[in-house]
Amino acid sequence: MNRLKVKFKRLYNKTKKNVHTIIKERVISNYIKNNMLFFAYLVLNVLNATILRFFCMHSLENYLSLRAIIADAMIVSFVGAFGYLLKPKNRSTYFIGFTIFFSLICMINSIYYTFYTSFASLSMIGLIQYVGQVGDAVVENVVQLKDVVYIFAPIIMIVLARKLNKRKYFSKVEIKSIRKKKMLTTISIAGVLAIFFFATMKPLDVSRLVKQWNKEYIVMRFGIYIYQGNDIISSLQPKINSMFGRDKAQQEFTEYFEEKKPEKKNKYTNLFKGKNVIMIHGESMMTNAMSLKFNGKEVTPNLNKMADSGMFFPNFYSQVSVGTSSDTELTSTTSLMPTKSGTAFVSYYNRSYIAIPSLLDEKGYYTFAMHANNGSFWNRKVMHESLGYKKLYDKASYEVNKDNTIGLGLSDKEFFKQSIPILKDINEKKKNWYGLMIMLSNHTPFSDVEHYGEFPVDIKERVKNKDGKVEEVSHPYMEGTKLGNYFKSLHYADQALGEFLKELEDAGLLENTVVILYGDHDARLPRKDYNLLYNYDKKTDSLLDEDDPNYKEYDQYQYELGRKVPFIIWTKDMKGTKLNKKVNYTMGMYDVLPTIGNMFGFENKYALGHDIFNTKNNNLVCFPNGNWVNNKVYYNSQKSETYPLTTKAISQEELIENTEYTNKLLDVSNNIIVYDLLKDVK
Repeated sequence: MNRLKVKFKRLYNKTKKNVHTIIKERVISNYIKNNMLFFAYLVLNVLNATILRFFCMHSLENYLSLRAIIADAMIVSFVGAFGYLLKPKNRSTYFIGFTIFFSLICMINSIYYTFYTSFASLSMIGLIQYVGQVGDAVVENVVQLKDVVYIFAPIIMIVLARKLNKRKYFSKVEIKSIRKKKMLTTISIAGVLAIFFFATMKPLDVSRLVKQWNKEYIVMRFGIYIYQGNDIISSLQPKINSMFGRDKAQQEFTEYFEEKKPEKKNKYTNLFKGKNVIMIHGESMMTNAMSLKFNGKEVTPNLNKMADSGMFFPNFYSQVSVGTSSDTELTSTTSLMPTKSGTAFVSYYNRSYIAIPSLLDEKGYYTFAMHANNGSFWNRKVMHESLGYKKLYDKASYEVNKDNTIGLGLSDKEFFKQSIPILKDINEKKKNWYGLMIMLSNHTPFSDVEHYGEFPVDIKERVKNKDGKVEEVSHPYMEGTKLGNYFKSLHYADQALGEFLKELEDAGLLENTVVILYGDHDARLPRKDYNLLYNYDKKTDSLLDEDDPNYKEYDQYQYELGRKVPFIIWTKDMKGTKLNKKVNYTMGMYDVLPTIGNMFGFENKYALGHDIFNTKNNNLVCFPNGNWVNNKVYYNSQKSETYPLTTKAISQEELIENTEYTNKLLDVSNNIIVYDLLKDVK
């Protein structure tokens, strides 16, 4: 024991002496002085990564996460170390080049997070071909001032390099051995950082890094640069795994569905058997907008009429990932979740799917889709065949010109109007049919205000002026804002919907038809845009102060829960019957197939969702990022936090069980698509 104390004392004294030497001889300051460009490169790129977390994840814990800072510094140091192999005169090019590279990573992720509330993936490179068609949306609704702050790092590096060059900083001659020593020293620094970093890792961290479902958690714990490197591996993994990992995936798939209980028959079984179906894909329709009025006028009067006279599901959630509308089509028709990397419509269009169109085709239905956009957009023309559609009536089937175009293409009013003759022809020739109709006008960026018609989103009131006369005064409120323009756009889309239902009635197409409408996803507008909606002060034409008793806090959880979309099942004669009701169960897009399948007499036993009338209040909705919601709580897997929805408490056991269920479901769904596991069972 005494010997151990002596050794420890010697080690302590030696360390103390070394520290004094470092301080006395200014070793650190001299090292920094002799490596100014490297340290500028290190500090700026770590700072950029920290700024990214600050803008994306608004909490001190996230953007000042020591682990993430260490991880980012480790990667930047390691990459920078190899710059020392170059001669001093070429070294600045290396450090500036990688600063530009790291800055682009931060900038791209900053822009991407604004729109998707997630981080960018290499697997989405295949979607670049579609950016041109939604370019205005990206510029107007996504790119913000915060997204360009990252360019200052390369600018500072360039200015610093020029100043150092004027001072003959790079004119020194360094032999290979010195350059190699500097490289090894810098790698050693990265190694020390790595030791600190990996010493704090937990098994859960490793699991989440490997699965890559929870991207926000990975960036929060591992930093943006490790996330991006890991994403490259994860993006390539499906291609590799599809050749080597199928057996394990097949086993997990078999076990999962052996344990899954089959759907039971209920009072809605075969309710609509033999009926025709019009499925309306409501672009960017949101449930919370249905309750809004401006100057006494509803934003969505026709949608509200459908909800009031049909079967309305107000707690219905979209489950999209980066594929947005295409993800909704996938999930609603197949009851599968979006893929972990890429999108099914673009990356996995040649897989076997069991979908609503293919199931109804087996029952003698003519199945088709109608969308007045290019058939190649989201690869629909090809993917729709895999889903079982017999025909896609795309842009070529419609008369489109500059006078009837809104936003990305043919206006919804004109789309529905021109679709009526096609529907009449189908109805005359086919005994039963199923048609998906994809709306388009209410697509971001909601900037064609002059085409939406008159719908002021201001506040009008009658007041007495100084002379005692009553006059109308208008307060701007939501006028000129992105969210205000969205309400105008949605009001237009709602008008188109109302006209379409009337045209269907006049054409006799509602006699044996069920109309099913879902919103594909929310408006994809930032949370801050809703602040004005709830906290407008008409006296000052600005926001209420946070200390004001009327101020309404609209936090991240209210924003997430506010992204619900409408789901309505409607027939012309449903009003006043037992079917005319509001169904408040928590429901997701993957529950559409099993729920309406029971009503129309078809089944997909490999559906991941459930018939909502069987699960009722026990239903769980999983999201692609690992979050989930039920009738009790909303669970944020990134922060491991729950947001209560009722006074009913949730046990720790239920919390763990639901989280494990979500992770398992996401893995199984991904494997089904990547490994084409439905090919054999079909």
